[in-house]
Amino acid sequence: MFVGLLLAGAVAFVAPQFAAIAAIAAIVGGLFPDLDVVANHRRTLHFPVYYWLPAGLTGALALAVPTTMTVGLAVFFLVAAVHSLSDLLGGSHELEPWDGTVDRAVYSHYHGRWLGARRWVGYDGSPGDLALAGALAIPILFLFDGVVQPIVIGMLIVSISYALLRRPIAASLKRGLERPERDTPNERGLESINE
Repeated sequence: MFVGLLLAGAVAFVAPQFAAIAAIAAIVGGLFPDLDVVANHRRTLHFPVYYWLPAGLTGALALAVPTTMTVGLAVFFLVAAVHSLSDLLGGSHELEPWDGTVDRAVYSHYHGRWLGARRWVGYDGSPGDLALAGALAIPILFLFDGVVQPIVIGMLIVSISYALLRRPIAASLKRGLERPERDTPNERGLESINE
């Protein structure tokens, strides 16, 4: 969402009348792909290739006919595309990505397979991830005023909390998923958790 808000800041700089809708669309577009956490995370709503088509079409439409709706849609699809693609830069899609045992960053429907993690940022919730979030948030606080600033501060608080709790949450989930020693989990069960 921070990257999305920076993109929205560029829109706000060029066309200040669309600052509010650009910020809202950036937040929603940044969150939208991760709604698949309740389904098949980083596969169901993540489209690292396919989001670019509606992003390009709505972007062209917004340039030709700039309205609240066209600008909002353009920013939404652009940020959803950036989100899906940027998941490649982090750790893999697994419960404990710091172990690096699975090489699944994001599923590409275009390629029909999982794309490998680049690990430029260790994993979501890593200290590097938090540092990047903080560095991205600072200019956003100057690009927007009003309600966006408290939202950014709230997002930073969530990021800090998540970074502090990421490993303990994973450990708790892992313990909760494990069965007593006499009835150990089967390979398929663990594999479906990692998917």
